Amino acid sequence: MSRGVVAAVLAALAAAAFAAPATASEIVDRNATNVRLQVNAKGEALVTYTARGQVRRVLVWGAINAIHPTQARPQVKFKMDYSGGWGKYRQHYWKTFKNACRAYDGPKLQWFVMGCKAPDGSYWAIQSWQRMLPNYGLDPKPAEAVWELRLSHWKGPIAQLEVGMTWAYRQYDRLYGKFTYLGKPVHGFRSTSTGVPLDTFGRNLYVDTLNSRYGSGWKRENSFLTHKGSGAFCYGFFPHGNRPTGMGERYRATIIGPGVTPDIYWEGEPPGAFDAAEHALRLQQVLALGSPLCGAN
Repeated sequence: MSRGVVAAVLAALAAAAFAAPATASEIVDRNATNVRLQVNAKGEALVTYTARGQVRRVLVWGAINAIHPTQARPQVKFKMDYSGGWGKYRQHYWKTFKNACRAYDGPKLQWFVMGCKAPDGSYWAIQSWQRMLPNYGLDPKPAEAVWELRLSHWKGPIAQLEVGMTWAYRQYDRLYGKFTYLGKPVHGFRSTSTGVPLDTFGRNLYVDTLNSRYGSGWKRENSFLTHKGSGAFCYGFFPHGNRPTGMGERYRATIIGPGVTPDIYWEGEPPGAFDAAEHALRLQQVLALGSPLCGAN
């Protein structure tokens, strides 16, 4: 085995330690800078960036959009080559990679780093956000504060995140809504007791609160799964143990798109002072979600 091949193998093994887990195929790496996205006429993407003190190149191909939840097969996911420049063709593909992607004119995306429109009319986009922050406004450890670099590829409509606000027990802000893709719920089939998906379909909603009793600025309030079957969710901003209620001046939520579609974002204001008549109207919307986990209160 030549010295160059050995170096490529070692680079691939090092990169694999930072590759995406099975339930989040869009992750390319973490804490990346100097990011560049290219897409050729074959439908392959080349992501170049700096991480851990080195320039890295990842070839990505093999997936677009998403399929609806099913137990018959896994969700679509990218194929990724982290071999540091050798790639699936066993040559320095990045030296001859011909970018054919045009300027991005797709839907507006939060956490947007860059994107482009491929020759076939599909879109590629890179987003970056802090998914791993600890719940209830706690200060993150370095491993929890990482900014994930996430790649998506789609053609046609993206997922829809519908969110409403009401009250719980007349005193706590309450969030509710549903997550859908092409009109059908996005949800998983199995998870741990703490809400970690155990399949490639489950999606967590990551909720942040602004200028709350946790402190100034945005803080992570909680993360939780969309409900099986309905894609619904509901959450009350209650105190948790020795942590105060996380009710803030504004709220935002980010959720990983199904398959390899973009991550979706919502931001809005709290419901304000309790209003019994308005609460009755919004409660009907909560019940219309069709989830037994979103009961009346």
